[in-house]
Amino acid sequence: MKEISAGGVVYRQQDGEYMLLLIEDRYGKVTLAKGKQELGETIQETALREVLEETGVAGRLGEKLDTISYEYTHPATGDVVDKEVHYYLVEAYNTEITVQLEEINDVHWHPAGEAWALQLERGYRNNDQIFRLAFQHLGIEV
Repeated sequence: MKEISAGGVVYRQQDGEYMLLLIEDRYGKVTLAKGKQELGETIQETALREVLEETGVAGRLGEKLDTISYEYTHPATGDVVDKEVHYYLVEAYNTEITVQLEEINDVHWHPAGEAWALQLERGYRNNDQIFRLAFQHLGIEV
C-alpha cells in the first residue's frame, strides 16, 4: 500500500528572529505539520491544507525542501504502508494557532535554535534533513 503526504516547515519572523511552528504528535514526538493527499489535490495544495487543518495557520508555499520515504505498519490493518512525504517551506500569514486535537496533542511557535534542539531531543530522525534544508534556505545557522 502506498500513501502520499505533504506538509511544511512553517516559519515567520518576529523581532528579526525566525520562529518555527512545531507539532507535538499523539506519541509525544515533535514533528512538522503534514498529512495525506486527498483525491484531486496537488501535492502543494495538500501541504497548505494540512498545515491549516492541523495548526490553524494559513501560509504561502515556498521552496520544496525534500521528499522523505519510509515504511510503517498500519495500526488498524497491520498492512505495511510505503509512505512518501513532500516537505515545503511555508511562510505563515497568521500567527494564531488552532490545534486539531483529534490528530495531535499541541502546536507551538519556537525560535529556530530551540526548534532544532527539540527536533534533536524529541523529533523523528528522518526530519533532521528537512530542518537542515529549511535552515539553509532561510540562512539560519544552528
